[in-house]
Amino acid sequence: MNKRVGAHVSASGGVENAPLNAAAIGAKAFALFTKNQRRWQAAPLKEKSIAAFKQNCVDNGFTAADILPHDSYLINLGHPDDEKLLKSRTAFLDEMNRCRQLGLTLLNFHPGSHLKEIDVTSCLAKIAESINIALDKTEDVCAVIENTAGQGSNVGWEFDHLAEIIAQVEDKKRVGVCLDTCHAFAAGYDLRNQESCDKVFSGFDKIVGFKYLRGMHLNDAKSELNSHVDRHHSLGEGNIGEFVFKYIMKDQRFDNIPLILETINPDIWEQEIAWLYSQLN
Repeated sequence: MNKRVGAHVSASGGVENAPLNAAAIGAKAFALFTKNQRRWQAAPLKEKSIAAFKQNCVDNGFTAADILPHDSYLINLGHPDDEKLLKSRTAFLDEMNRCRQLGLTLLNFHPGSHLKEIDVTSCLAKIAESINIALDKTEDVCAVIENTAGQGSNVGWEFDHLAEIIAQVEDKKRVGVCLDTCHAFAAGYDLRNQESCDKVFSGFDKIVGFKYLRGMHLNDAKSELNSHVDRHHSLGEGNIGEFVFKYIMKDQRFDNIPLILETINPDIWEQEIAWLYSQLN
């Protein structure tokens, strides 16, 4: 078993601080934003920050495969409006380039929303086209699609949506999936016991395939099963409970990928990471 557990840590003061913040809580993986996630524009990364980030990763034992950066929440790669779609595509390309500058090989993103203006199939096709454009203009970085809770007009909450996007991506080696446990539960995938976990992950393997799994977000849920409401909770304190997290830690299919906490209380991330690792004993 080689489990790489961590959290989405702060990059405040510079991206070079993220690996230090991760190491401080006993993480073997981490996520970060390479720019302000709630703004379109960002200053270019400075060479000094890039060099320090890479060195801090080496010093603390993090490889590119352990790091799952997340793009801006503003980006909608399935936007029905051409002008706004172009804005999102331009921002996504910038995010991909920032990852490459940092020596990173993954970029996690929420697929997009149809905004009730186009149908789901058309939205998924736009997302795939957006990914193709970004991959064509970059190298090395894999576009990692995150499943959603299906809140509002968001697509990507069904495994079939993820499979449909991947089917339309030309370079299959540079597309993958990040599974968020809270989002899956809110989307109707029950993860509360052995039978339900076996069913959900077997379904994922048949529809999408574990070969595309590049990372996970480990979150309990304040929201109810099939509520399509995205509200995270600390492990074992929400409606999912502890079982699925024990299941993931004991299953080799989840080895060698970033397992990232986005739970609501950063003050206990260190304890949550330690608890997850204790499940291996």
